[in-house]
Amino acid sequence: MKLAFGCDPNATEFKNTLLDYVKAKGHDCTDFGSDDPVYANVAIQVAEEVAAGHYDRGILVCGTGIGVCIAANKVKGAYAALVNNVYQAQRAALSNNANLITMGAQVTGIEVAKMMVDEYLASTFDPQSRSMPKVARIYDYEKEAKA
Repeated sequence: MKLAFGCDPNATEFKNTLLDYVKAKGHDCTDFGSDDPVYANVAIQVAEEVAAGHYDRGILVCGTGIGVCIAANKVKGAYAALVNNVYQAQRAALSNNANLITMGAQVTGIEVAKMMVDEYLASTFDPQSRSMPKVARIYDYEKEAKA
């Protein structure tokens, strides 16, 4: 799977550990940084790349995961889910078709983060599932919303 990673300076070590972990599993990964203390910049860049289809999925990290999640979700076609446990990581893909996940380096242990990433990457949205009408409403609203 082709993955885009990004973080703010507070989460660099955490992101690097995850990046090395995912690369060792054979995924093609690009690190978008970041040294930029304005986490929204890297979150938007990663979200744009994923939404454009240049990457299959994205993983963003900041202190809590909240800021990068909000920023990424401002990009049309980006669907970021803040995950705090393995079940949420699974459901981000299975129930919500999230193309990005976010997490907090200051609130998540690295071993839990690895398990969340594993589960997220192993899960695929089923367009025939009962979640499809719910996800479709999100897509429809995005198309209807004024710029």
